[in-house]
Amino acid sequence: MADKKIFNDLGLSEKVLEAIHKKGFEEPTAIQAMTIPVMLRDDTNIIAQAQTGTGKTAAFGLPLIEMINTEFKAVQALILVPTRELAIQVSEEINSLKGKKNIKIVPIYGGQSIDQQLRRLKKGVHIVVGSPGRVIDHLNRRTLKLGKIEHLILDEADEMLNMGFIEDIEEIMKHTNEDKRTLLFSATIPSRIKTLARKYMDGYELITAKTEQLTTNLTEQIYFEVKHADRFEALCRIIDIEDNFYSIIFCRTKIDVDSVFSHLVDRGYDAEALHGDLSQAQRERTLLKFKNQKINILVATDVAARGIDVNNLTHVINYALPQDPEAYVHRIGRTGRAGNQGTAITFITPSEYKRLMVIKRVAKTDIKKSTVPKVADIIAAKKKKITDDLSSTLEGEIDPKYYNWAKKLLIEHHPTEILAALLHYSFEEDLNPDVYGVIKEVGAKGRQLDQEGKTRLFVALGKKDKMNARKLVELISSRVSIKSKMISDIQVMDKFSFITVPFEKAEKIVLSFKEKGRKPLVSHFKKTKKR
Repeated sequence: MADKKIFNDLGLSEKVLEAIHKKGFEEPTAIQAMTIPVMLRDDTNIIAQAQTGTGKTAAFGLPLIEMINTEFKAVQALILVPTRELAIQVSEEINSLKGKKNIKIVPIYGGQSIDQQLRRLKKGVHIVVGSPGRVIDHLNRRTLKLGKIEHLILDEADEMLNMGFIEDIEEIMKHTNEDKRTLLFSATIPSRIKTLARKYMDGYELITAKTEQLTTNLTEQIYFEVKHADRFEALCRIIDIEDNFYSIIFCRTKIDVDSVFSHLVDRGYDAEALHGDLSQAQRERTLLKFKNQKINILVATDVAARGIDVNNLTHVINYALPQDPEAYVHRIGRTGRAGNQGTAITFITPSEYKRLMVIKRVAKTDIKKSTVPKVADIIAAKKKKITDDLSSTLEGEIDPKYYNWAKKLLIEHHPTEILAALLHYSFEEDLNPDVYGVIKEVGAKGRQLDQEGKTRLFVALGKKDKMNARKLVELISSRVSIKSKMISDIQVMDKFSFITVPFEKAEKIVLSFKEKGRKPLVSHFKKTKKR
């Protein structure tokens, strides 16, 4: 599309563009293209609406990298996030984008040694990424000073409000200087966010990244949950078990494309790579080979694959989750064309499950979990194909010279021995199960994050007991080993509260609060019971 922007169009410096290029990103997502120029103007507050997984971190992280003054030894930006997992993720992402610029970034969150955080804060930092509870702990200890920050960013603002962090956020804001800019990034813009904006933001610019809807219904969509290191092995198994595999394999960066392509070639597959570093002539030659099916596998980035018109793909493989839900829609739309049935397969690691569910919700589609093909099943499929091919050959004409050769062999050997030797000679490598590595099963023991695997609990504590969502999560986590993100839909009333947790954790929570002779503090919620 002519109106598509590239990173060079956004006002970023050469050093930052070089860091982006090294990471392998080719084109900004919608929220990045809209947000980065506005942030770089440095003259307005921002409310940006975009789904999780759309590249929000780079949308605010890249301008921050540009605007941080490394000579000024003080905290210049505070990024608030709802969970410790996100604090680590955001910190690592900005670190990976800063290039050679000497910016100090520190994540602070509950569950990590506060002494370790104190040591890092004392050394001087420019950007702090933290969960509200731990930020307040440091403010109370006076080990974190926010009086000179220039940027306050609330990432996943709606999620923080749902978790009951509104009071903590307001407390943190009291410690910041009035001249700072405030930026809210949120998947939804509920009334509570608008109220917060009116109270603490002196005007703002609203940025909304629109999402596209799924238009194809001829694509079967499945996902495999595998460890990062096992993705290539899983890919090979999928290729080998399919008959007439013809696919585009999507990677997020050019670096990943080159890596997957070279590994496929090393394993003997007919593959080519397609990304932004190829010349137009190389691109055209590669596409022609793929369209004519001289190769059956094309490894590509989203940008490079744009405009490819191939109607008979059997598969689209998301080797890595796309950067945003729109990219997923465009990718899988390449199967199911011209009335043909296609399959879209997505690889995720356990930590990416939430992002996949966001894509599922935005695309309004059904992505079903499946298991990686077993080696025995692949060998069986290969044997069946060999048998079918031999049967087809027998039905056709065979050159007489092969009959003469066969007669000579039969004089000295039994027919079964000769056939077995020929099969061994021709297919020993193809049918050797040892060519496949071991794939460790992940997510098998009840990581039930689907709504069907959850239950609602009643907690006999509320606001009158000085309880809020954060304190409730901390109370439960102190009794039962459970990640904070597994406790959702928290509602704190005056005298009681409700939470939603996975079934497997619910009974442990209830039992941990049960005391002999006393009314249970936590119990299963029954809708028929009046309170």
